[in-house]
Amino acid sequence: MIIYLHGFRSAPASIKAQALQRHMAEKGLADQFWCEQLPHEPDAAIALIERRIARCRAERPELPPTLVGSSLGGYYATHLAEKHGLRAALVNPAVVAPLSLEAYVGMQTNLYTGESFDFKHEYIAQLRAMDVATITRPQDFWLLVETGDEVLDYRDAVAKYAGARQTVLEGGDHGFSRWTDYLDEVIAFAGLTR
Repeated sequence: MIIYLHGFRSAPASIKAQALQRHMAEKGLADQFWCEQLPHEPDAAIALIERRIARCRAERPELPPTLVGSSLGGYYATHLAEKHGLRAALVNPAVVAPLSLEAYVGMQTNLYTGESFDFKHEYIAQLRAMDVATITRPQDFWLLVETGDEVLDYRDAVAKYAGARQTVLEGGDHGFSRWTDYLDEVIAFAGLTR
């Protein structure tokens, strides 16, 4: 199972989530993809994802789920991979989310659903509490970044995931423009190749 975690102000309708979902469906793996709208409150988002992780482990104990996180979803994926001993593919992850998201406290709009929501100051404290200072199992992480990311400094992620598998591509953007080139590898990373 791939548990896909979208980014801040994003949704399951995001380009990356939809591309991976379609690709997995084409390969007969539609039932191995999960992506839901994450709550805006970080603690609530983590609780939702942890319920899904527990369900996956109960249904297929021999194949733990793999987390795929984009931007803020990558921050969540790092926390959860460390906590639950899972593998995680991180796409332009927000490695300093508590700092980078402080500027967004207040009313925000989801880029895909159009929904307005209040991103509260207390959410920053929740993000700080789930920070992973240093990954302990670099072999379980795969970092995918593009140097042209206009939102986050890719060098922060390269340093944070030292020792992990890293795909660092010149140019691109925060959306990770070459995502479709890596779908088969992401599926293989999750142990789902048939």
